[in-house]
Amino acid sequence: MRHIMVLNAKGGCGKSTVATNLASWFAVEGNRVALVDYDPQHSSLDWLAKRPADRPAIEGIAGYEDGMRHVPRSADVVIIDAPARTHGAELTEMLRHAETVVVPVLPSTVDILAAQEFLDQLLHSGRVQRKETRVAVVANRVREQTLIFGELDQYLSKLKVPYVAWLREAQNYVRAYTRGLGVFELPEYLAWPDTQQWEPLFDWLGSRSSRRSSRPAA
Repeated sequence: MRHIMVLNAKGGCGKSTVATNLASWFAVEGNRVALVDYDPQHSSLDWLAKRPADRPAIEGIAGYEDGMRHVPRSADVVIIDAPARTHGAELTEMLRHAETVVVPVLPSTVDILAAQEFLDQLLHSGRVQRKETRVAVVANRVREQTLIFGELDQYLSKLKVPYVAWLREAQNYVRAYTRGLGVFELPEYLAWPDTQQWEPLFDWLGSRSSRRSSRPAA
């Protein structure tokens, strides 16, 4: 069972958008997917409630109530929409559930400063240092050719973790969310500029470098 967590202590960075689109992509690819929503605002579960019955099924789990307790053992992939303001002991506990962490960061001065503090804490956690949890960052809601995106792009490029993709700000994400879909489930003629931007992230998620290191035999 693969556990992928979308995590950033800063609220409003688009964690639910990334989590729901990851869940829809894995489901469309034929995987049995569970989507665990730890956010008390339950944005991911609200999206799932809108999902049409004829689309590939995704199992919703209210993580903010019962944690991971009700994740079905039959799931191939578990996508975890982590809560904001996750620090210290709570961060350590959340990382116990994640083999892979995707950190979305917005192009704003406030978000860049918050990301610096959070990523420093994340990268010094025991699980990440032991390579039991792998981390990558994604620039989210980007407006290309803006100065602030250039600043974010430069910052993320210098990190010691993979900077795997940037995702533009687009109405397609709003269209998809309001229908309970991922952007990959919108008509191709409409969504192709956005779906192409996810390909580097999926390539990384499919690589060995996104999985925990195998422990040596005793």
